[in-house]
Parts: sequence; C-alpha cells; structure tokens
Amino acid sequence: METIETIKDKVRQYVVETTYASPDQVKDDSLIFSEGIFDSMGFVLLINFIEETFNFKAKDSELLEDNFESINAMARFVESKIS
Repeated sequence: METIETIKDKVRQYVVETTYASPDQVKDDSLIFSEGIFDSMGFVLLINFIEETFNFKAKDSELLEDNFESINAMARFVESKIS
C-alpha cells in the first residue's frame, strides 16, 4: 500500500524528470500549471503516468485542475482512488 509520502515522492520525481524543473522549484504546494512547470500537453502525459504507476483509471469527470494543480492535490487524488 502506498503512503501519501511515497505517492508525493513518485509524482514529484516524475514532474522534475519530465520538465527538467529544479527539484527546489517543485514543492508540495507549487501550482505546477499556473507556475508554468507543466502545460496542457504535459497534463495528458501526467495523467497517463499516474494511472499506470498507481494502477487505476481516472474518470473524465475527475480530470479537474483541482485534482492535479499541485503535488499535494495529486497525492490526495491518488490516495482517494487506491484506498
């Protein structure tokens, strides 16, 4: 079972590796789209990564900015889907 911290670590690592952002730039509460770390194309890849890594399929109705705006938001969303 994944803990909230391991979920955050995996998502943060993916964001840093995919965007080449500085690890210092990607904080748990960084707004990754508003701050320009990710764009709409990156969003599609991010969703694929999350679904494959944590083994679930997000519904279209769940693909909201609120669920993906930060590492914290994504970790809470993933935790809700896998618990």
